[in-house]
Amino acid sequence: MEESKTLKFIAGIVENMPDEWLRLTTHRLDIYNENLAKSQFLSQFENLYNNNITNTSALKELPTAYDYIRLGHPLSSILEWAVAKLNKLKAENVISFSSKTMPLLAVLRKNALEGKNTQIVYIDQLPEFFDADLVRRIYGYNFDLKQIEDVQAIPAFNGSTIFISQQHEIGDLILNTKIDFFVGLYGDLGSIIAINGEHNDPYISAIQHVRRRESIAMTPNNTLIALQQLTGMSASAPRSTTVKTDKTLVVNAIKTITGSNGKALVASSGLSMQYAIVMGLIHHAVTNHKGKAIKIVVPPNCYGGTNDQARRVADGIENVEVLDLAVDGGHDMVQSIDAILDRIANEDAVPYIIAEIPTNPRVEVPDLIKLKEVLGKVRSTPTGEHAIEPVFILDQTFCPNVHFLGEGEILSSVKTIAYVSGSKFPSGGRCTAGYSVASKKAEGLMEKIALHLRLCDNEATDLQLKILAEQLPSMNQRIQDAYENTREFVNFIKATLPEAKINFVSDALAAQGFTPSVFSLDLPTKGKTDEERELYKRNLNHKLINLMITEIPNESKHCVSYGQLQGCYWTIPATSTQGTTKESDKDYIARVALSPNMDLELHKKVFLDFAEKI
Repeated sequence: MEESKTLKFIAGIVENMPDEWLRLTTHRLDIYNENLAKSQFLSQFENLYNNNITNTSALKELPTAYDYIRLGHPLSSILEWAVAKLNKLKAENVISFSSKTMPLLAVLRKNALEGKNTQIVYIDQLPEFFDADLVRRIYGYNFDLKQIEDVQAIPAFNGSTIFISQQHEIGDLILNTKIDFFVGLYGDLGSIIAINGEHNDPYISAIQHVRRRESIAMTPNNTLIALQQLTGMSASAPRSTTVKTDKTLVVNAIKTITGSNGKALVASSGLSMQYAIVMGLIHHAVTNHKGKAIKIVVPPNCYGGTNDQARRVADGIENVEVLDLAVDGGHDMVQSIDAILDRIANEDAVPYIIAEIPTNPRVEVPDLIKLKEVLGKVRSTPTGEHAIEPVFILDQTFCPNVHFLGEGEILSSVKTIAYVSGSKFPSGGRCTAGYSVASKKAEGLMEKIALHLRLCDNEATDLQLKILAEQLPSMNQRIQDAYENTREFVNFIKATLPEAKINFVSDALAAQGFTPSVFSLDLPTKGKTDEERELYKRNLNHKLINLMITEIPNESKHCVSYGQLQGCYWTIPATSTQGTTKESDKDYIARVALSPNMDLELHKKVFLDFAEKI
């Protein structure tokens, strides 16, 4: 009876769901409450279930589900809830992935950190790209691998048992007292991991965090197909038959946009691309610089996902360490890189530098000629040998139109790998897929990066490729249009509130091609002490953002995003993108991202009203 009710309810949800659940990478940002992002959606969804309400208007009122679609979205949350309910589990014990190998790596990572044994048991076959030797040798995960003929033959084990099964029916979980984690593989759709037993509850947040930082949830389109299969409905659309054409279009567009003729890689998200880059480079270092320490150099106040992921990699792999790179707020990136590369050379270690240009959130661009010189400078170890050349890993999400790497461009002569978050300008917020290219000098590194992208099963999905194929050709024009809106808004704020401090590119930098559509804003403050002035400024930030969102609800939204097709997005980095950053490195300023399509005059009017009341 309960099963029938659940399936009928889910079928009603699928029939009546809002269109934006499929089309957007973020959901209900106008009522986003970060502290409740993991619970608020399902709590209110349960109320709908208890009252058998499935109409579209009620579904539209549901709050944000998780953040972006990496950690979860309305449809993935509903799929997990439904599978859990049908199997008498808590909703949080079921977690979906677009990848079929990342749920395995998530459990292995936690057990490696805790020194706990793991056995992976399977009947049919392992995920296609799972390479046990590489996982042991590069990721540092130890485990026993056992193929059995029947689930009853799972051996007793002192540690965690992961059972993997190639599944044809969504929702059929195989659980018994010997299985700690069931991983169901669902072809092109992705995978679902079920955490079995209260003693394994501590794994829930650890697995979710891997999904958030190194992979993504099952995509909205694939989750919809899974829900349709679960309820016996016909699939919404046939699988793509144009994937080869779409991939060719995307790769060619990336080459045109970046000016690089080397191999382009496309991942399920910017962070899954970054993870493949870092793991590929670590693989290269282990192979070519045996026994040497690996140093990942990262600005402590850069995008929280970048920062957190780098530190998570270092936590899990022996001989890898993260070093802080001061780049913002009075610190010069070039000087900081020069000093830290001297230090790494003195330790005869392997240097990998991750940096954003322009920086986030202060939107600063270093002296690129000096940057090239510092990165290409020949350094020596204490024994007089040439130090290992650095690899510069460039996040150019804010300005993906700038040619850094092509023949004769500023960073073409140094080992540089550039990547871009696809949920921003590449897709206009329609999907999360990101991409990466290399300078000619770094092209030899791309093979290892591609290997780890496949091993993690984090390549872009067919639909993501189709979306990028549609969106990339118009990207540069959208960037220009959004920049013009941003420059006009920045100039208006300067004239209206000259005491405010605005971080944005100069006209000279814009003439060089740096045309971001994001700026940060330090509002004027007052008070007798530093503490009073800081508190006043923070409160004023919130007042401005809340006013914009209240007065212009169809356009102004809470969001960490950038490069969307329409609207204006507001955030405070310290409480969003810098969520895992050390408190001393956080930026309590307003960060504003404008789109090419928005009512700029209305935004000016509301800001003027705000400024006149300060």
